[in-house]
Amino acid sequence: MIEILGTQPLYCKSNRFAVIGTEEDVFWPKYSKVIDYELEMAAILWRSGKNMTPAEVKDRIFGYTIFNDFTARDTQAVDGRAGLGPLKSKDFDRSNALGPCIVTADAFDPYDCAMTVRVNGEVRSRGHSSTMTWTFEDALSLISQEETLYAGEVFGSGTVGGGSGLELERYLQDGDVIELEIEGIGVLRNQIRVNSAPNQP
Repeated sequence: MIEILGTQPLYCKSNRFAVIGTEEDVFWPKYSKVIDYELEMAAILWRSGKNMTPAEVKDRIFGYTIFNDFTARDTQAVDGRAGLGPLKSKDFDRSNALGPCIVTADAFDPYDCAMTVRVNGEVRSRGHSSTMTWTFEDALSLISQEETLYAGEVFGSGTVGGGSGLELERYLQDGDVIELEIEGIGVLRNQIRVNSAPNQP
């Protein structure tokens, strides 16, 4: 996941084992009471690379999908005190939703599409990918410096403006259905379940 701050892209690494798809439930962690979403686009690589230029990154992007980076906002406030970036606020089972499909790079312009959030059918916010501060090409070029990025890895864009409950001061509740839509990709739909998480995998 890429987060934008200051003069260059900053990023954190999410739990690659905590991924779900569209129409799957999100079991909210028992240690959190503030349920939030983040509307992001994600790029998927088809070929590995290291020390890449932006042009080389562009050649390695297979396609794009929708990413809901679920976040425990109350826990994030605690995480922030450590100065290490997100910890348990974004790192729990089923915290990363991707889908509903991958649109190939040759058939999609990631910087010219409308992006919408709906909760229980109500539009919460609208945004546009043209407002991204950093392109995937520039961000992944920086991330790849002295670090190999592998085929199949997924990278989030960071939250589109207005694409979180934090910005709107409206959070999710048990049973809410959250829909993220990106023009040209489709709709990623998930339902929130509180006190429903199994104690074992």
